[in-house]
Amino acid sequence: MTTMKTTSTREQIIELLKRREQMTVSAVAAELNITEMAVRRHLNTLERDNVVVTTLQRQAMGRPTNVYELSNEGQELFPRSYGELSIELLKIIQETDGMTKIEELFERRKDRLKRTYEKRMFMKGFDERVKELAAIQSELGYMAEVCEDESGGYLLKEFNCPIAEVAREFPVICEAQKSLFKELLETDGVTCELCMATGQGDHCYYKIVNSQAHN
Repeated sequence: MTTMKTTSTREQIIELLKRREQMTVSAVAAELNITEMAVRRHLNTLERDNVVVTTLQRQAMGRPTNVYELSNEGQELFPRSYGELSIELLKIIQETDGMTKIEELFERRKDRLKRTYEKRMFMKGFDERVKELAAIQSELGYMAEVCEDESGGYLLKEFNCPIAEVAREFPVICEAQKSLFKELLETDGVTCELCMATGQGDHCYYKIVNSQAHN
């Protein structure tokens, strides 16, 4: 017996907004054949969860009306092939110019990220830098958190890896990231204990110590 997947009303609304781009409550209600009250309840939840955003649209006649559309977070709910495309392009570069060119590309990416974020490290002590690094990584989609280690250092955990697909094919990108951490924190004491891209665990796990403090 084949079990069919049941699509929730909320999922139907998200798909409608993806297809139509912008819709009013009444338009969604008419499309799904449900009450406007039910649509508003779902849209309020989706707006609270940052899946949809609303704007007030003026009409030629009558009162302005709310128009709903997917937010950036809502758009990301749909499948994307960024990782697959990146891997394909990197393999072409590797076949043409060799692995040295790949390493050079990731090194340049690391330098660009450093220039972007080093200003946020300015005039901060080591402890503050570590916490700022966790904030930066979370903003980049890594779902990072940091806690103090009993040995006096820090443990940085990343529960998501936006570049995992690429890192599985080109682990050199993980080395470049570790190098970025060292440069932003101004310490050589950064070691990667676990890496989800290589299948070692379900999160990435870094141990960080202030090597300057031991000199």
